[in-house]
Amino acid sequence: MSQRFSTQRLVEFSDTDMAGIMHFASFFHYMESVEHEFLRSLGLSVYSKIDGHEISFPRVAAKCDFASPARCEDLLDAHLVILRIGTTSWTYRIDFEREGQPVASGQVTAVCCRIFRDRPPESMPLPQEVLALLEPFLAAP
Repeated sequence: MSQRFSTQRLVEFSDTDMAGIMHFASFFHYMESVEHEFLRSLGLSVYSKIDGHEISFPRVAAKCDFASPARCEDLLDAHLVILRIGTTSWTYRIDFEREGQPVASGQVTAVCCRIFRDRPPESMPLPQEVLALLEPFLAAP
């Protein structure tokens, strides 16, 4: 059975709209925050130095589906699982719940890239040490 990374987020007032409901765009901020926390839990960072290269994981696709509203001061459980690991990219899903009930489910695809100071990022194969850290979180087919 695959592992999943779990954490929590408190819905802040600034994340809500005038009706007091969490604004849809805030879920994308939460997904990024959960991803960063996940990477740190693996000993990685948004920017990591591996084999002498500075690497990062720019997003190439993101979506979020909503099941029920979240409100200011709701405590959301966030569960991350990896859906696919490719040669250069990985796709993960984050499920948000409140007291065990679905709130939203987001999906992001990120590409492993070398980061340069003087030119655009360049995609590269996921390093073996990164693959070894991600694979335990790969969902069973």
